[in-house]
Amino acid sequence: MRDSRIILPPGFHFHPTDEELIGYFLHRKVTNLPCNPSIIPELDLCSTDPWELNEKALMSQNQWYFFSQVIQGRATEKGHWEELDMDEDIVTGAGKKLGIKKYWVFCIDQVQKRIQTNWVMEEYHLFKRHVKKGRDGQKDLGEWVLCRVHHANADSQGIYSVQAGNDEEVELSLLDEVFLSMEDNDDAISFPKLQ
Repeated sequence: MRDSRIILPPGFHFHPTDEELIGYFLHRKVTNLPCNPSIIPELDLCSTDPWELNEKALMSQNQWYFFSQVIQGRATEKGHWEELDMDEDIVTGAGKKLGIKKYWVFCIDQVQKRIQTNWVMEEYHLFKRHVKKGRDGQKDLGEWVLCRVHHANADSQGIYSVQAGNDEEVELSLLDEVFLSMEDNDDAISFPKLQ
């Protein structure tokens, strides 16, 4: 039986920008254009819990990448993905809107309660106006999205979030986390002396 894992060659690091994920990889998938090498697999989001992605999705730098069809509910055997209502426009360097990135968090379903985990999914959508007929003339190939999943913790470089007063989640960068952990004491900041 063939090993179905996607393994990158030594020295190869898959670290695309949001613009590259939508403008190149997702665009080629939606329009049925070739992407060589074809390293991002298709995956049924409902058949896989996030901790099972190791054997099924492309993994690079503790992030898993895969294509999936857009589905309602996003429920798996052990839980479901819950949208965080933090949509972000993805634009080119020239300011042209390519698509959007939606944020999801995985919740484990238990009897009469749900447990929110640290599994975060970024789901990339291409705006329909960028979809043209593919190489074999197909226009409607279904709604494809590109997903990037990671386990957010103190060691990751992914999404960090804090609860706002009105139960909204606010995205914080790693630098924001550092600044928030510092005390508000101007005397504690020292600058090098200029010679």
